[in-house]
Amino acid sequence: MRCRSAAMWIFLALRTALGSVEVRWCTASEPEQQKCEDMSQAFREAGLQPALLCVQGTSADHCVQLIAAHEADAITLDGGAIYEAGKEHGLKPVVGEVYDQEVGTSYYAVAVVKRSSNVTINTLRGVKSCHTGINRTVGWNVPVGYLVDSGRLSVMGCDVLKAVSEYFGGSCVPGAGETRYSESLCRLCRGDTSGEGVCDKSPLERYYDYSGAFRCLAEGAGDVAFVKHSTVLENTDGRTLPSWGHMLMSRDFELLCRDGSRASVTEWQHCHLARVPAHAVVVRADTDAGLIFRLLNEGQRLFSHEGSSFQMFSSEAYGQKNLLFKDSTLELVPIATQTYEAWLGPEYLHAMKGLLCDPNRLPPYLRWCVLSTPEIQKCGDMAVAFSRQRLKPEIQCVSAESPQHCMEQIQAGHIDAVTLNGEDIHTAGKTYGLIPAAGELYAADDRSNSYFVVAVVKRDSAYAFTVDELRGKRSCHPGFGSPAGWDVPVGALIHWGYIRPRNCDVLTAVGQFFNASCVPVNNPKKYPSSLCALCVGDEQGRNKCTGNSQERYYGDSGAFRCLVEGAGDVAFVKHTTIFDNTNGHNPEPWAAHLRSQDYELLCPNGARAEAHQFAACNLAQIPSHAVMVRPDTNIFTVYGLLDKAQVSQPRGHRGARALRAAWGKLCDCHFGMSLQQPSPHPLHHSFFLFNCIILTNI
Repeated sequence: MRCRSAAMWIFLALRTALGSVEVRWCTASEPEQQKCEDMSQAFREAGLQPALLCVQGTSADHCVQLIAAHEADAITLDGGAIYEAGKEHGLKPVVGEVYDQEVGTSYYAVAVVKRSSNVTINTLRGVKSCHTGINRTVGWNVPVGYLVDSGRLSVMGCDVLKAVSEYFGGSCVPGAGETRYSESLCRLCRGDTSGEGVCDKSPLERYYDYSGAFRCLAEGAGDVAFVKHSTVLENTDGRTLPSWGHMLMSRDFELLCRDGSRASVTEWQHCHLARVPAHAVVVRADTDAGLIFRLLNEGQRLFSHEGSSFQMFSSEAYGQKNLLFKDSTLELVPIATQTYEAWLGPEYLHAMKGLLCDPNRLPPYLRWCVLSTPEIQKCGDMAVAFSRQRLKPEIQCVSAESPQHCMEQIQAGHIDAVTLNGEDIHTAGKTYGLIPAAGELYAADDRSNSYFVVAVVKRDSAYAFTVDELRGKRSCHPGFGSPAGWDVPVGALIHWGYIRPRNCDVLTAVGQFFNASCVPVNNPKKYPSSLCALCVGDEQGRNKCTGNSQERYYGDSGAFRCLVEGAGDVAFVKHTTIFDNTNGHNPEPWAAHLRSQDYELLCPNGARAEAHQFAACNLAQIPSHAVMVRPDTNIFTVYGLLDKAQVSQPRGHRGARALRAAWGKLCDCHFGMSLQQPSPHPLHHSFFLFNCIILTNI
């Protein structure tokens, strides 16, 4: 009896560890179950171990639940399902699919337009859109998530379908026919040749799947198609095609790039919405990944070539596509870093975050911090106006004694949001860990409520250099932690790859990048000496490098003086600094004789510009105000509320403010400001980003 009991325990232990007993594969449909059973038989006849069993679920989501409950062991999932399986159930990806040698274990989601059109990624509002299907990775999740994450599409109350239906000027989203917004989301769909199956998420709808969405664009029904990188090339230039595509040429189509430009359809590696991870086999965290791969690897060695008795990577015999594995799979490979974050990658994760919003978890109220009687009155009026427009969540107004008090209350979870100015924004991020949910964008001719961060140099043809040649130069900064003098320029140089901090040790990295600097700080004793090397202190030479006016090179004017007096080669300051200290505006002896035309700006694209061209040649435009929230707050919900509110308000007066989404994350080190890409056409909207700058307590 004891022997039998011991044997049973050994059996259960082996079964739990998948130790050469069985692997239970979960299937999501009858055809998939049939293919799984055929694969199981083929493996068994070939003597492959462990045994493969098939467990039928009702859907991929159901299979994930079965695996988490130890009632199944493995399933192949797409990116969206991998995200949910990893985040909610702790499953890990262990084996990835490879589709072609050029892209490996991934493919790319792209936005395609006709070459003759004028559409860009920044002008998608109101155009007609073609999608592969509702909740499909390339045709829905990535483009919609990207538009939300980048602030181009705002979503109120987690109602993504409504937001998309109002954003585009009509769409074909197969599978959206049962939603409340089918009139808009199915407007471009046609069904089959007899008009049946309109908007079905199946081949009955002619505009379904990759080729169908491209056909929607090619036939003129839509203006943009969201497909994968290979779709255009697979359906043009005389390849074996249905009649609708016989005359199509790939040169007549282009891709929309994230920076607002367009590119050839062959340039998808550099011009795409996101790199999409390949489908992957997922298992529980305690499952032996090596054992799973060895079984599948032996299987593909025997059953992936022409003429084999069973075809692992073909579903044709079952009248379906992509059963168990995608039919386009060339091989299966082991995954080295077995976490869903590593497998999905940052581009895809950002897109997914734009879609993650559970309406059941939304708070009924957004508690807004106010600081004065006029603010209380205005907040109350705003709450009433939002309520009348049925905007969600509703606003509650909570008073506080100071901006710092607001920050403390938000950090503690007693309040949700506050509008802060530039300096307080910096404090909120650096000291209290708050993040920006929305910034203010002003009319193009109204710069009274924002400023530009610029890199100023002397006009000297004998010693001219560009932003690409800053290494080894001497730099002047208003002070450590200053948005214009430190956060933006240092963040820009990091973002562009000129400065590469190790372990986020930005101080050392900056000190090594510049030959010498003056970066005044409160406690220079704990500071790299090179960052104080150019500082001069007061008239008696005391208080050198201190973060106050006793250091003559402190502040924007001080940093400019550092440049003027020849201590430094470049000064990072606000755009107004040159004009405040030249042409007779500053009577101090060091500035009285200065002329603005003797100074130039370094542009992100490698050019130089006149001082008055700061709007086109700057490192960032900083709006005066931003809405700050806790990191656990759904920033898309906050922005969605405010964006819908501003749309419903009267517009058109001079200087009207517009709220703009303001997020992103480049490094977890600390809070900083947004950067413009080094581009011939800098972005003209203002927004904030997190950047890898510094959290060091000096």
